[in-house]
Amino acid sequence: MDEVFDTHLQELRRGTVVLACLQLLRTPGYGYGLLEDLQRHGFATDANTLYPLLRRLEKQEYLTSEWNTDEARPRKFYRTSEAGTRLADTLTTEWLALTEAIATLTTTPEQES
Repeated sequence: MDEVFDTHLQELRRGTVVLACLQLLRTPGYGYGLLEDLQRHGFATDANTLYPLLRRLEKQEYLTSEWNTDEARPRKFYRTSEAGTRLADTLTTEWLALTEAIATLTTTPEQES
């Protein structure tokens, strides 16, 4: 039972991580810092999921990136592009509508009165 639950939970969270990344990266950030931010906000994910996602979003032009070589260890910083901001805004609106719709499904008849 736990394995089946975990599979469904993973499917539910998959798209939310995309939206969370687009929202968080409105302020530039690098991969490991983003992992920590996601964890802090309740979007537990791992590097094997995050880095391919970042590359995919960059390829789709929803993120931009640049290398920061000012420190001893170079880091690639990502930022949500204009297209990514529009996508994040649209997805957020859709997410809120879905949340409302789900709430109507879980309302009992006694709660409606």
